[in-house]
Amino acid sequence: MPKRHILLLFVLTILGISLQAQKKYTLSGTVSEANSNETLIGVTIAFPSLKTGVTTNEYGFYSITLPEGEYNVVVSYLGFQDIRETINLRRDIKKDFSLSEAVEQLEEVVVTDDAERLDIRKPQMSVNTLAAQTIKQIPVVLGEADVIKSLLLLPGVTNAGEASSGFNVRGGAVDQNLILLDEATVFNSSHLFGFFSVFNPDAIKDVKLFKGGIPARYGGRVSSVLEIFQKEGNSKEFKVNGGIGAVASRLLLEGPVIKDRTAFLIGGRASYAHLFLPLFDVDNKAYFYDLNTKINHKINDRNSIFLSGYFGRDLFSISDSFINTYGNAVGNFRWNHLFSDKLFSNLSLIYSDYFYGLELDFVGFDWDSGIQNFNLKYDLKHYINDKLQLNYGLHNIYYVFNPGKIRPNSPDSGIVEEQLTKKYANENAVYIDVEHKISESLSVEYGLRASQFNRFGQDEFFVYENDNPVIFDPFTLLYREAEPIDTISPGRGGTLKKFFNLEPRVSLSYNFNGKSSIKASYTRLAQYLHLLSNTSSPTPLDVWTPSGPFVEPQLLNQYAMGYFRNIDEGAYTFETEVFFKDIENRIDYIDGADLIANNAIEQVILNGEARAYGIEFLIRKNEGPFTGWLAYTLSRSEQRTPGRDLGIDTGRSDIETGINQGQWYSTPYDKTHDLSLYGSYKVNDRWNINANFVYQTGQPTNYPVGQFEFQGLVVPFFGLRNKERLPDYHRLDFSATLTPRKNKGRNWQSEWVFSVYNVYSRKNAASINFRENDDTGRNEAIRTAIFGIIPAITYNFKF
Repeated sequence: MPKRHILLLFVLTILGISLQAQKKYTLSGTVSEANSNETLIGVTIAFPSLKTGVTTNEYGFYSITLPEGEYNVVVSYLGFQDIRETINLRRDIKKDFSLSEAVEQLEEVVVTDDAERLDIRKPQMSVNTLAAQTIKQIPVVLGEADVIKSLLLLPGVTNAGEASSGFNVRGGAVDQNLILLDEATVFNSSHLFGFFSVFNPDAIKDVKLFKGGIPARYGGRVSSVLEIFQKEGNSKEFKVNGGIGAVASRLLLEGPVIKDRTAFLIGGRASYAHLFLPLFDVDNKAYFYDLNTKINHKINDRNSIFLSGYFGRDLFSISDSFINTYGNAVGNFRWNHLFSDKLFSNLSLIYSDYFYGLELDFVGFDWDSGIQNFNLKYDLKHYINDKLQLNYGLHNIYYVFNPGKIRPNSPDSGIVEEQLTKKYANENAVYIDVEHKISESLSVEYGLRASQFNRFGQDEFFVYENDNPVIFDPFTLLYREAEPIDTISPGRGGTLKKFFNLEPRVSLSYNFNGKSSIKASYTRLAQYLHLLSNTSSPTPLDVWTPSGPFVEPQLLNQYAMGYFRNIDEGAYTFETEVFFKDIENRIDYIDGADLIANNAIEQVILNGEARAYGIEFLIRKNEGPFTGWLAYTLSRSEQRTPGRDLGIDTGRSDIETGINQGQWYSTPYDKTHDLSLYGSYKVNDRWNINANFVYQTGQPTNYPVGQFEFQGLVVPFFGLRNKERLPDYHRLDFSATLTPRKNKGRNWQSEWVFSVYNVYSRKNAASINFRENDDTGRNEAIRTAIFGIIPAITYNFKF
């Protein structure tokens, strides 16, 4: 045989062996809980010999591609028993895993949900996860478990005080948070003006807060993303759980329609404290109710469908002469489809509605306003191999904004019916995210989101001289509303203005010996919606408005870097991050701005800028009878609106003072120091003790710096914005959970929760007002406090 043929045969043989050695196969499937078939998020499927693995996505699906061979696989999720099996990967394999709850053999060993654990290898940073069980243990006002109140114990998360709506993340405003319930947008997350959140803890499956390093699949807000998934329902057996509290009760039902294939969930909450007010000769009312629903059906191994919804309403009235009603309604139809063992897709059709109603009987009118959106989103996750994953998709949202409709509520009312001009817009985006494990030490996640916003025409649109709806008077140094010079009717078929933005994202992690890592991220985000509110805490009356000819979209650049460490094999974790973010086109208000029933809101707002920066620390104890964390944030949050250069000749000086003389000033949500301490101690099988302590720097506010008399009235006047602060805020909360011994071996399980909010009855100031003392004639400061000490008892049950 000629030498060249021998050489060719040798090369082909080596190539064949190489190709055979490079053969790879895919292991994929879902991971669920054995007792209910509820899919589990974030379960680890690990291959110790290869030092690699994968975690389940939001729908419990996983996929990993490995070289041909025999491997030991470990499926783990703390709180559940590990599964250890040997997999002979000679072909593509679909394998579902079913995890059973762990049985505690030693009293001193307490397991916790690893959803809250720190993963130092992943590039994702600035993310906090809370397990549903942790949320239920944290002591809160009136003993009602609450998602939002629990988030306030995390670093970088604050609010405007007790009984205030929403939450602030890293110095951002409430409207800069994207809140998703089963992928549907929730525009107001509060019941009873902030006393409770709209999320029923019994119906919640997973809670995740992105403060930075936000993946490209999310957009539309520039501060954070709060993603909440409801349970899917138990497809094994019928279950009931609920609770009876001091001011509200709840009930959740779930069970199979077709065993192991179709399941339903329905849960409700309602408050009833108002029922007792007539006993005290009080004719006022304040209550809420909400409803969570979900049904899912597994068509086959490749297709599942889900239909979920939420409906909630609040009512507040004063002697039937003032009635305020508001709430959310959302619905989502989802279709999960598996194209292959490497390609997972989710198609969602979503409806969201926020309604606000007001009836003023003594004036004689009803007022309705709100915002609706219709959302189509298609997301795909492509598992290329164990080192590379792609996420890509497209989103489209159509908005209808109703700033308000006024109607007379009686025949003798002097009010003329009026509909403020409705606004319409469409937001669409395409994105791609890449999760790339470059080496054992270096992992990167990078992506790009391209978003477009179309502000459609409307029935009436005001035209202003020089396109300037806000006029600055150089003689009085004040801004005032400009008078329209014309009104046009472009109609919904036209476009008033279009915006387009590229939003790159990148995060990276460098791992040191599996124990510690450093991470860094850059995030660019665009927000096209604005909440019109000149109060420190949003109210239901606040109105959303879209970007357009006079209101530019908010644009964020955020930079973050951190150090993360697992101590004692994850029994303790330590995290610290520094962040800086700047926001363009943050709206500000001229002095004396009237936002209520304003059909020309552009006349009272200006485009400014904002910035926030700080450092966060989080130390967790994850194992043992005592668990908890210490969180501390040192930060600043500031805003500036300098004078405009209009580029036109007004015949007068073009120099404007801006807001606050163009200087940086503290935002209402600037908290220099924010300290939270939470601890949970399992005394024995019957008793569990929980406590948390909170300290925050006082909220920025305005105090009068002088006063003058006008027509016999004393009128205070104020200096620069937010120059003063309320007193520092702090409180201690405590709860004890008793599980009766008779629970053992019975279907009926119960527990008693005894809680005390604000143990030492600190009178934290919600506001400070000034008045003239009738006796002395001197001015005096009056502190208004919402709560003192509040004990509560809650009874929880399930069967």
